[in-house]
Amino acid sequence: MSRNIEQLKLQANTIRKDILEMIYNIKSGHLGGSFSMVEILTALYFDEMYFNPQKPAMPNRDRFILSKGHTAPALYATLANAGYFPKEKLMTSFRRINSMLQGHPDMKKTPGVEMTSGSLGIGLSAANGMALGLRHQHIDARVYCMLGDGEINEGQIWEAAATASHYHLDNLVVFIDVNGLQNDAETKKVKNMLNIADKWKAFGFHTLEINGHDFNEIFSALDNARLHKGEPTAIISHTIKGKGVSFMENVVEFHGKTPSKEEYENGMKELSKVMVVSSEL
Repeated sequence: MSRNIEQLKLQANTIRKDILEMIYNIKSGHLGGSFSMVEILTALYFDEMYFNPQKPAMPNRDRFILSKGHTAPALYATLANAGYFPKEKLMTSFRRINSMLQGHPDMKKTPGVEMTSGSLGIGLSAANGMALGLRHQHIDARVYCMLGDGEINEGQIWEAAATASHYHLDNLVVFIDVNGLQNDAETKKVKNMLNIADKWKAFGFHTLEINGHDFNEIFSALDNARLHKGEPTAIISHTIKGKGVSFMENVVEFHGKTPSKEEYENGMKELSKVMVVSSEL
């Protein structure tokens, strides 16, 4: 399959600009972990997944579950760019009371959101149910679930992993966003999970490791997962928290810090330069 990687890079950069703008606009939101998963979301929504924004509930759609719900800005920006709702909603609705774009995803408020999340650890259980339900209904669709590397401290994740393996859910793909940082420290200092890939293998997953910012590696893993039968797939995605803006990268404070006016302006300048360079290639 031929993919326009340069166009996808431009799309990812647009999504990062939207994330930065919406968080700065409302002075609230989780920036670092939103930035770290942008390439994966871009690959899914602008190439891999089958869906129709005009028919968000069509039965044979692919599903995406954002289990680390605090990184909703990345999902909202992606959904808006994919056509689920007007982009101006990112500025007028995000994190406002009773709005369609809550601080954490709400499936009853936002078109394209498949699962209400926020309490960490619950998303994989829901993804299992969807994958199993699709199988029972003989619907050829796939389920993708995004976990955080801090989130996998939660015991429910591993109960759900055992369930996915038990039922041989080969229509399920789990991304683990391994950016190495969580709320206020390095993940290995909060709770060292040691070799994450070995754990998923031990739980019966077909396990792959990639650079989560490299589109070629992302698509190679997705193609591999689609061909693999009899087991769910875990894609261990090594990423950089705050990816895309140099002074935000690998800085734990940007887990939930609102950028200052100067940081916002400098960040937008960096992202705009990337777009200019990419468009000239």
